[in-house]
Amino acid sequence: MTPKGILFDFDGTLAPNLDLSDMRRQIAAMAHNAGVPAHVYEDLYIVEIIEASQAWLMAQAHAGPKAAEAYAAASHQRISDIELRAAAETKLFDQARQVLAQLRHAGYQLGIVTRNCREAVLTMFPDLNQYIDALHARNDVAFLKPDPRHLTANLMALGVDAKNAVMVGDGALDMQAGRELNMQCLGVLTGSNDAQALLAAGADQVLEDYRGLVGLLT
Repeated sequence: MTPKGILFDFDGTLAPNLDLSDMRRQIAAMAHNAGVPAHVYEDLYIVEIIEASQAWLMAQAHAGPKAAEAYAAASHQRISDIELRAAAETKLFDQARQVLAQLRHAGYQLGIVTRNCREAVLTMFPDLNQYIDALHARNDVAFLKPDPRHLTANLMALGVDAKNAVMVGDGALDMQAGRELNMQCLGVLTGSNDAQALLAAGADQVLEDYRGLVGLLT
């Protein structure tokens, strides 16, 4: 039989979402305090703010590599601290394990692709290995969603071709990355986007939550 897979986003899809707006404000403030002009990072995602700001600092005669590296290290640590604090107080959505078990029983290989850090995911989902076949968190890959290579790494670990896989997520980034690989893309309304935004980003269909997957895919 041809292997088939389902890739899940994590925050906002299988567990409550982080306060990403507040995290972004904190990281942008750190860039501002390091002297980075707002135009360098104003339209970027959180990790990309750090990367762009670090590159800008590297290019400045008054800053240089040491200042740039210190800024980046402090910013990445801030993200991890926020994620781990939130993870300590967060649990998976009700019935998430039950749904994952049903999908696995139906023959799907299951993966998680998330911009969250691995430690935070495992704090919220310590028995992950009983339900999930491959996890690719932020610190596992060189490229993050919406870059489709984040998903490709997970698909390779699952041994599943993109044409036989489904991307499930609450974010536009999930839909954009899945669409780049011509995957079936299913949005869920448990996180950061409404149906209109998910459809505009490439969702084939939008579900109220992950529980709708059982009837749709089994």
